Amino acid sequence: MFLSRLIAAAAFTFLAAAAPAAADETFSQNEIVQSGANFFGVTTEAFAKAVQHVFADQGLPDAYIKGDEGSGAFVVGLRYGSGWLIRKNHEPIKVYWQGPSVGFDVGGNASKSFTLIYNLRSPDRLFQKFPGVDGSFYFVAGIGVNYQRADEITLAPMRTGVGLRAGANVGYLTYTRKESLNPF
Repeated sequence: MFLSRLIAAAAFTFLAAAAPAAADETFSQNEIVQSGANFFGVTTEAFAKAVQHVFADQGLPDAYIKGDEGSGAFVVGLRYGSGWLIRKNHEPIKVYWQGPSVGFDVGGNASKSFTLIYNLRSPDRLFQKFPGVDGSFYFVAGIGVNYQRADEITLAPMRTGVGLRAGANVGYLTYTRKESLNPF
């Protein structure tokens, strides 16, 4: 009886100690809203609506990327970007992304990109291809969110920018440590 209580107490202590550690590695909705609103230069309320939708679908992210990108398409498209991978209690890491797309898509745009990342656990897991479907309608300005998934990692890029673009496409983005002109 004493031994079972001791084991139960030890398990409770271990679980109680482990729970805050996991919470310390994720970002709250308020932290993301403040960081994204400051980054995009938009009102907190406008950005909060997009974040609220992603949080309802995915929960708390364990990292995010703040960066800039440019893309263009005439049926076949290309996207290039760079930014900083931000994780709690870690130094930021410079990242690049590039990729092709194909679809009913015409135009070009320049965007700020704020990407929420789920189940990353290690920055090395980011450096791979992430397929996704994207729909855009930019006429001077706009904001959009889509999801990309690979190896149990989910990315939720939120983009706002300027340009003249409309359409939908499928493609992938490859995240790398070094800049590359090769979109494949």
